[in-house]
Amino acid sequence: MRLEPIANPTLARTTLPPAIAIVATVFIASILAMVAGANPFAVLGLIIKGAAGSKFALLETLNRATPLIFTGLSVAVAFRAKLWNIGAEAQLYAGALITVVLGTGMLPWASPALLPVIALCAMLAGAVVLMAPALLKVRFGVDEVVTTLLFNFIFLLFISLLLEGPLKDPMGMGWPKSQRLIAEARLPRIIDGLRLHWGFALALIAAVAVWVIQQRTTLGYEMRAVGLNKEAADFAGIPVNRVLIKTALLSGGLAALAGFSEVAGLKGNLTLDLSPGFGYTGIIVAMLALLNPLAVIASALFIAGIFVGADSMSRAIGVPTYLADIMLATALLLMVLAILLTRFRLVRE
Repeated sequence: MRLEPIANPTLARTTLPPAIAIVATVFIASILAMVAGANPFAVLGLIIKGAAGSKFALLETLNRATPLIFTGLSVAVAFRAKLWNIGAEAQLYAGALITVVLGTGMLPWASPALLPVIALCAMLAGAVVLMAPALLKVRFGVDEVVTTLLFNFIFLLFISLLLEGPLKDPMGMGWPKSQRLIAEARLPRIIDGLRLHWGFALALIAAVAVWVIQQRTTLGYEMRAVGLNKEAADFAGIPVNRVLIKTALLSGGLAALAGFSEVAGLKGNLTLDLSPGFGYTGIIVAMLALLNPLAVIASALFIAGIFVGADSMSRAIGVPTYLADIMLATALLLMVLAILLTRFRLVRE
């Protein structure tokens, strides 16, 4: 057996394998729920109810989806140009770090310009963090999968050093956390009294902006060309290395916005557990969305709903929340296989 490329896949060929992958994920999760001694229909029902069964649950799902949209967009942008950015976690913390540094009094402005300035500086920090692996790739051919992955651990240790040193809150009773942001540096709530903040709206705007860049600009065309065939793009006169650098700047900046929104919109300060793996989960978000920026929104909501619903389901019937992790891992593996089957067919030799 061998794989044969499909020149012009039909609509059914493009949509059916991903749909089957999602159905297969639910089926496997149902089997695992039965092994855990629970009714699979009850488990799935409680997950849905916990994610969207009330106003509070729905808003919590939107909150959880906000950083996932940013990291999903970051990965989708990079992967589209075949820049394998596995370091969105480090870029997220870079954005969070700059948000804390500038938002705890370094820029004591009462102006509405404070938040945009902090957001732009956070994006710049995330772009710089990804710039180093990108330059190593284009200059020396160093595998960016390794460098971006290692940057996650290096940057987290750097954050730990700062939280135990110069950024440590003197009023934090010894806990490794930063001081809280000033009120002017916080993202306001969309609904008073609830936790949903304007970072979610910013994430939606970012998704639309990335779609416009990819579909309506020269840079987007160049990114797609480099991702489809780097040698052909170079032969056609596209500056491949320059496109990869621009892609890295955009991808790192988007991931940093996840850190900005979590600190300025939700947490109010920086801690080591700010992200429970949003950067890594962004890979799943992007793959489930087939690297489409607009589909990233739906993918992030789906994954956030699983996480939020799984917490509620676990409290209700005692099934471990690890079921959600297994569902997401299974969904990623099956979606990768589905993407392969949309572009290739098995042929017997």
